[in-house]
Amino acid sequence: MQQDDFRFSHALRVRWAEADMQGIVFNGHYLTYADVGITEYFRAMGQTYSGETGANGSDFFAVKTLLEYRSPARFDDMLEVHVRIARLGNSSMQFLIGIYRGEELLVNGEIVYVHADQASRRPSSIPQSFREAVAAFERLQPEGGPA
Repeated sequence: MQQDDFRFSHALRVRWAEADMQGIVFNGHYLTYADVGITEYFRAMGQTYSGETGANGSDFFAVKTLLEYRSPARFDDMLEVHVRIARLGNSSMQFLIGIYRGEELLVNGEIVYVHADQASRRPSSIPQSFREAVAAFERLQPEGGPA
């Protein structure tokens, strides 16, 4: 996984409260970093989460997270959270995550979200408008491959 594999990244600095007694970032915080990256990805794509999101009775729910730890981050490190949608199915999407300090990959992983009815939590099709926003942002060709 290379930084060039991503069109989007978001910078953040490790805060004091995120480091443990060993002086390194506690592992659970990397999932928060990934979540911040995905939120900023949505914002950059023009699909921000607002009070109207879910007004139609559906929303995205995380169903799978996988993080692989390669090297620790430390207090005050500047990190880049790289995010891209690797797969967009009928009702689910897979994000790939790369968290870097400079050129060094610290953590990589994936997060899968399912679009579902809020009340029943049953999967529902991802709206066409969202698909079009992803295709434009990621510069995807109609068959789904990178342009």
